[in-house]
Amino acid sequence: MDISEVARRTGMATSTLRYYEEKGLIHSVGRRAQRRIFGPRILDQLAIIALGRAAGFSLDEIGDMLHANGKVQINRQKLTAKAEEIDRSIKQLKAVRDGLRHAANCPEKSHLDCPTFRRLMDAAGSGQLKPLIPAVIKNR
Repeated sequence: MDISEVARRTGMATSTLRYYEEKGLIHSVGRRAQRRIFGPRILDQLAIIALGRAAGFSLDEIGDMLHANGKVQINRQKLTAKAEEIDRSIKQLKAVRDGLRHAANCPEKSHLDCPTFRRLMDAAGSGQLKPLIPAVIKNR
């Protein structure tokens, strides 16, 4: 399959495919009329790269999972660590969401008169916003 067909089928730009090849993530098997030709596993390899990117893995981390022979070797410990990192991000995002909702619906005339908002300000000012938001919201 030539590079333009791969691009069409994946929705990726040809420049992205060339970059992935330059990084060693994918490999062409030859050329036809100056166009790169890829083997039958290319769509699976690109799907793994896309999945890894969606999960927040760097291209270097993804490269460690893909081998030149087309085989995939995924480190389960890295998957577990990434899942835990995502859990922390979800918790933080939920806390930020809850803080925004509180601020949007706060019954005080001024946010500066709201004890919850003041605690959020104090937490932000001291660099402790991330761990304090859930506790502050729950204690209102």
